[in-house]
Amino acid sequence: MERVTRFGVSLDSELLDRFDKFVKRKGYANRSKAIESIIRDYLIQSEWEMEEKEVAGTITMVYNHEKTDLVDILTDIQHQHRDLVVSSMHVHLDEHNCLEVLATRGKSSDIREIADKLICTKGVKHGKLIITTTGH
Repeated sequence: MERVTRFGVSLDSELLDRFDKFVKRKGYANRSKAIESIIRDYLIQSEWEMEEKEVAGTITMVYNHEKTDLVDILTDIQHQHRDLVVSSMHVHLDEHNCLEVLATRGKSSDIREIADKLICTKGVKHGKLIITTTGH
């Protein structure tokens, strides 16, 4: 069983009011759960900023599949980094646009590198990298 430590926090009343509204809007059970989540998120972000840390993540892209050679270019980049891309999902949004989500795992610097290559490829309309912990 995890050990819980209680501690006190002093906040400006206006900031606390805003935080309470955030807690309610997000559906946290209480302030403690919200603070725990925020701290964990911040620590995970700090971890993946370290170049050698192993992380997991997703790279999400929206692109027009009719753009000449775009699908081939994106596929080639993924194959060049097959050690980082562990899975992919391709969704047809409409007759022109596709959504592609890649699950990745590896060193944070390598994940950022492949994400930048993919997202900056001419023809990709929007892309986003989300990094998280591997749980260790």
